[in-house]
Amino acid sequence: MPGNKPDFSTFLLSLASSVMVHLGRVPDPGGEPTETNLDLARHSIDLLAMLEEKTRGNLSPEEGQLMSRVLHDTRIAWLEEKKLRTS
Repeated sequence: MPGNKPDFSTFLLSLASSVMVHLGRVPDPGGEPTETNLDLARHSIDLLAMLEEKTRGNLSPEEGQLMSRVLHDTRIAWLEEKKLRTS
């Protein structure tokens, strides 16, 4: 979006959305059918975890809370989906 300055929260939510697309929990933004891909979802979660580590101490309280919530929610969603696939 021209003219809109990206911010950290939007970036985190973008990565979280990517996880949910790879888990088949939300439709692909392009309208393509979604296939569950646990490996790609895990990769995005690992990116979020790396960001948490690298930004520790440099986030506003709101950004830190969002980071924690996004990581928790995506990890739980991944575990639930993995359990469904291995049951």
